[in-house]
Amino acid sequence: MTPMTSAQVIAIFVLLTTVGLAAANKDWGYGGGNNGGWGGNGGFPRHRPVEDHYSPRRKVVVGGNQTHWQFGFDYTNWAMRNGPFFVNDTLVFKYEMPADNSSRPHSVYQLPDLRSFLRCDVSKGKLLANWTDGGGEGFEFVMDKWQPYFFACGEANGIHCNIGKMKFFVIPFLRRWNF
Repeated sequence: MTPMTSAQVIAIFVLLTTVGLAAANKDWGYGGGNNGGWGGNGGFPRHRPVEDHYSPRRKVVVGGNQTHWQFGFDYTNWAMRNGPFFVNDTLVFKYEMPADNSSRPHSVYQLPDLRSFLRCDVSKGKLLANWTDGGGEGFEFVMDKWQPYFFACGEANGIHCNIGKMKFFVIPFLRRWNF
């Protein structure tokens, strides 16, 4: 496999960002009448009110309350379905410590860039939570800046990330808009 050029990395990043923005706006509709909408009273797309959809500085359990951070769950798909995310939202990573040597532990790494994310290369990543930090109430990570955040499980030399789909990225929006 030949290494990706910087132009290819940038193209993939732009594509993923576009998909992320499209997913973030998945609740926009095109209605008429009193709700606004193109050609309706007001000419703007309608969107669910912010109080119905979000609360300020929300806490989101990665994978949901039942799934948590586990091998084999598609977290990239989960992130797209559960967005948009905003600056100062908290991601909660919950996972059980291994009961014995037959199960593998999990961890949470923040990867520095898209290339590391695509390759599941945690060697340049920052360990945020080791295999003991996900128990109980879990490990909390606040997205306190407007930037891409790339997360992955760093266990088993990238197998959890590559085969186990334990990776996702988020680009939080700066603020919530109340339409």
